[in-house]
This record gives sequence, C-alpha cells and structure tokens, in this order.
Amino acid sequence: MYDPVEVAKALRSVVCKGLSRKYYRFRGGRWYGGIATADCVGCNLRCVFCWGSYARDKPHRVGRFYPPEEVFKRLTRIAERRGYRYLRVSGNEPTLCREHLLALLELVESTDYTFILETNGVLIGYDRSYARDLSRYSNLHVRVSIKGASPTEFASLTGAKPEAFELQLRALENLLDYGVSTHPAVMMSFSSPEDIRELESRLAEIDAKLVDELEEEYVFLYPHVIEQLKRAGLRPRVAYRPDSIPDELV
Repeated sequence: MYDPVEVAKALRSVVCKGLSRKYYRFRGGRWYGGIATADCVGCNLRCVFCWGSYARDKPHRVGRFYPPEEVFKRLTRIAERRGYRYLRVSGNEPTLCREHLLALLELVESTDYTFILETNGVLIGYDRSYARDLSRYSNLHVRVSIKGASPTEFASLTGAKPEAFELQLRALENLLDYGVSTHPAVMMSFSSPEDIRELESRLAEIDAKLVDELEEEYVFLYPHVIEQLKRAGLRPRVAYRPDSIPDELV
C-alpha cells in the first residue's frame, strides 16, 4: 500500500511547473446545473472507479502545461458562451499544484463566478495551512470527495494505506475551522449501511451540518471503469450507466 501524501510530492515534478499545471481538456457540462470544467492531469489516489484514470496513470504523456491565466480565460469563455455560473478543475486532483490553484482562485475572485473545488481532501487534511490559504477566497466552495465510508473500504477502493482515510475527515475539519464553505461527498457504491452510519457519526462529531449536507456519490459504469472493477474483483452494490444517471446526482 502507498502513502498518498508521498505520491503527491512525487507527482508535483511531473504535473506542476512554476505556476503552470498540466491539463488535458476544457469543457462544459450539466453538473451543478451547468459548469465550465478544466480537466487536470495527475492524482495521488488510485481509485478503482475513477473515470479519469487515463490522465491519472500516464501523467508524463497526457496533457500540456497551462498557466493560471490561460485556464481562467478558457473557463470563463465556456461559461460566458453557455450562461454558466460555476467553474471548476476536475478530472484528477486539483490540489496537487498549490501555487497554480491559488493563482487561479485569485483570478476568479474578481468575478461573479463560484469556483467548485472538487478534491479528495488528503493534502488539505495533511497541511492545515492549505485550508488557511483557501479561506482568502469568498467565491469558493470545496467539495471533499471521501472514498468509501471506512478506512478499510478506503484502502480497498484506492490501494492506499487505510490511515489516510482520516486525512479526508481532517480536511473538512480544517476547512470549517478557517470558515471555508465546504461539504462532504461519499462514494457509497460499495458501502454497508453500518459503515455509512458510522461515517455519519464521525461527521457529526466534526459538525452536525456535514451530515445534513452529505452528498451521495455512486459509480458510473463507463466501459473502462467496468474493466477496472473487474480487475480489482469488486462489484458495486449500486451503480449507474452514463446514460441513466438520476437527475438528483447531477
């Protein structure tokens, strides 16, 4: 098993270059009622259900470097053309290139857009100062995507050491301590009801509102995701085909 913090440190030399970051796609989408998205390269987790695994697993060969100004320009161009209110970086793990992300958020701060930071939370949980830096931005919301409902499930789904599960919960705690708008999302496709109840109890210890705002996340069965699950010997309890995703999950 690997340490996702150490993986992140090693990946920075591959996907971060000064203030620039590697991306492989810019697009619009229906999530959040419409959002402009920059898909980045590189992640410090190896989730078996990941739809962006191609860019995750081949960071040396996929994408190219963009400075924050170019990412901002491309995102706002998409948002203006489609009438979106939201921007995000997605596809892999946005927090890997900290200086790039903060510079991008600085540019978004002068607009009326809301930036959705979708993160596994590991680095924000590991380094409390990351939450402090994010607290400077008023139009930021952080969605912490927790991988499974327990340390054991986390390790099974990501291949990472189970202790790292706690960093995701600590990220929520750090963000709330610094007044950053945030909510948890949890991959529940493989979770037992007992583990979900235990996770809700853990979240309530941090802040009761996290339980009320808990977002359910489920596997989307893209062809490559089906193959990844087969290789891992995992079968989701609940999953959806890409053409039949319920509206409440979009």
